[in-house]
Amino acid sequence: MTYQRFEDVPVWQKAAELYEATEELLGNDLFNASRGFRDQLDRAALSVSNNIAEGFERGTTNELLAFLYIARGSAGEVRSMLTLKLRRAQKCNWKPDLKSQISNLTSTAESCSRQLRGWADSLQNSEIKGHRHLNEKTRREDDQRKRAAEFQKELLRKLPASHPLRKDAEQRGLL
Repeated sequence: MTYQRFEDVPVWQKAAELYEATEELLGNDLFNASRGFRDQLDRAALSVSNNIAEGFERGTTNELLAFLYIARGSAGEVRSMLTLKLRRAQKCNWKPDLKSQISNLTSTAESCSRQLRGWADSLQNSEIKGHRHLNEKTRREDDQRKRAAEFQKELLRKLPASHPLRKDAEQRGLL
């Protein structure tokens, strides 16, 4: 599926959830952290969605990849900071609700990292250089490749479930 707007990309939506949940945590009076820690956590969480957006809007696959890796790094930074706070929480007997909130936020950051890695991996194997490089000829070639791949999938789906080609395609995740 091709997305026209970064706001529609599932990982951007998950990154927006990450930022919203971070804001909730930072607004929790029970969350004890220094001003510097709070500011850094806020910036790192916001950086995930912002870098996805900036990379998406740049117009080349290489630039998008660079920004996806920056976003992934920011998601890792959020996870690191929250993990440190969880370690501290265990020593200070923080309330279970706060620990749960931090743990859920850490899971959301990890989900962002996994999705960003998957997207980056798929882009690294792409022949498309990005919107900035598309012209009528490359668009036609890309459309033709997509139609051919879909036709091949349809043929494989019509084979009996026991057919070796269909089994192979299913094992490779092509169907």
